[in-house]
This record gives sequence, structure tokens and C-alpha cells, in this order.
Amino acid sequence: MADAIVATGTPVGIGRQVGAALGVSLRTFLGDHLCRLNRLLPEPVTLDGLAPTIAAHTERIEATTPALAQELRGLAEGAAISYQQAVLLQLRREILGYRRIPTGGDCTTWARRGTGGPVLAQTVDLNGDLDDHLAVLAVGPGHGRRRVLVLSFGGLLGYLGLNSSGLAIGLNLVLAGRWGPGLPPYLAIRHLLDSCDTVGEALDVLAGLDLASSRSMTLCDAEQVACVEIVESQLRVVEGGDERSVHTNHFLHPDFVPRDEINVFARNSSLLRLRTATAGLDTLAPGASAEEHFALLSSPPICVPDDGDIRRERTVAAVVMFPDRGELHLRRGDPSRGGTRVFTVD
Repeated sequence: MADAIVATGTPVGIGRQVGAALGVSLRTFLGDHLCRLNRLLPEPVTLDGLAPTIAAHTERIEATTPALAQELRGLAEGAAISYQQAVLLQLRREILGYRRIPTGGDCTTWARRGTGGPVLAQTVDLNGDLDDHLAVLAVGPGHGRRRVLVLSFGGLLGYLGLNSSGLAIGLNLVLAGRWGPGLPPYLAIRHLLDSCDTVGEALDVLAGLDLASSRSMTLCDAEQVACVEIVESQLRVVEGGDERSVHTNHFLHPDFVPRDEINVFARNSSLLRLRTATAGLDTLAPGASAEEHFALLSSPPICVPDDGDIRRERTVAAVVMFPDRGELHLRRGDPSRGGTRVFTVD
């Protein structure tokens, strides 16, 4: 895997640098059954057919996060793709939806603070075989004073990551409510990392965002851990204290549990992964190393193997982040087989 893509300057300039570095890959990805959407959806879609959906989301992105909209324009210029295509790359998960695509859920996430410092670790379970389009973006200082380190798949400007203020954010898919025009959660995470120093600040900003789809986010800094579930821009912080959190793909907050639309097979997997991760985290001593966290992330059922079906989720990466150190430790692909790369926000 290549080194991190370093981009600084204005929003447009940052986007151009990322686009130039990923241009060949992104054009190839867009040409692969329209960024593999048509290998996953039951009915094929076209860029023209998706135009109204893309336009509606674009309007919300531009209104809510104008700097990221400018970064997307720069991404399009640098990669020699259209602005519409650049936005499409941010919307793949929303276009896939959850009523048309039976999902097995994705990702197991935990965070802990205290003796030994804060840590946030998770698997990344996605369909579409996206580990071949993985990148790490090291952004800034640019339109904000913070430096940001994010994991990216297929041209995403945001996903999980951390910033130079010591804030880390992970995520899990949860399924409920109406998905529609709004700010994609992946871009929302990037916006929080650009804008916030602490978990408390990030929760305040997040409360004012109209998100396009349901998600759970785990936020961690040296003073606080919080897990927040989001449905139709309603936020609920999962109870359990501010020192640790474990989340998979079913709702934990009692207000959202009755609205959960995860299928029974995925729910069983989610429950098993939650129990396994919770028990495993109890065995990790304070200050456990990244490799010790990876050992748990690599173990079944937390690590989801590849069964050869591109439509099914599998573990395409695992990360361990130490936000107070500004470190992101990454294993690409199945973490039980891959080596570890370390990236720093500096």
C-alpha cells in the first residue's frame, strides 16, 4: 500500500491534490460497473438516472459543508472526472440503501480511555471488494487549523479517522428510518474532524447536521468516550459511561431498538460480535498495544471472512487509533493475514 496522500492549502487545492493522486484509480473505479454499484444492486442504474438523487444531495452538501463541496470540486478537477461523479463517489452507500440490498451489517467498533491513554479500534466490513481502492488521506492544515488523518475507499473524502486535537471517530452501519437527501455520514465525520477538538464539541456540531442515512458513531478523546446513534437526524447517546464503548450493527438505545430494520441473520451476527468484542476488550490491559487490539480484531466472528461473493460484506481493513498520539495503525484486507502500517497525523 502506498504512503498517505498528503494534501494542504485551500479546499479546492486539497481536493486537486487528492484527485491527482487517485485519478487513475477513480476513473477505473467509475468505469467498473459505475463504481461497482451495478455489481451489487438488483437493478442496474446509470449516471443520468441517478442525476436527480445526486443533485438533491449535492444541494445539501453545499449548504451544510461548503468547504467540503469546494474540496469535491477540486477532487473532480484533479482526477479529471465530473463534479457529479465526485459527489456520486461520496453517496455509494446511500444509493445502495438497505431495502434493496439485504445486508449482513458491517463493522465492530470499540473505544476506551483511561490509564494507558485513549484508543479506538474497529474492523471495516464492506461489500464491493473495496480493499483494492483503499487510501489514507493526510489533510491540512488547510481550511481548518487541525490536521486530519482519514481512511478512504473509492474517493471518499471522509470515513473514520482522527485529528491533531486528539479526537478520533469510528462508525457502524445501523438500519432504520428514511434515507434521503442530506449530508452523507462519511462526509459528516470528516466535517467533525475538521471542526472539533473534543467529543463534546463534536456531539454539539453533529446535533445540527441533517444526515442522509442512519449510522452509529463512536467518538473518543483523552477525556471522554461517547457512542451516538442517529436516525433521521435524531441523536441518542448510548448509556454506559464515558470511559468505554462497544458497538456493532444493531441499535442499543431503547428509543431506537423498536425501529431497527436489521435482518434476523445480520442481527444474530451483530449480537455475537458485540458479546465477543465486549468480552475480548475486558481481557486487554490498559495501555494494550496496537498488535494486541489487532489480535482481537482478527479473531472470528469479529473478522468476517471472504466467501467469494462481492455482494456480501467482509472485513476489508482494520484500524487501531491512538488519538492522543495522533497515530492510525492499519491492516489492509483480512487483518489476520496482513501486516500493520502506521500513519501519523503529523
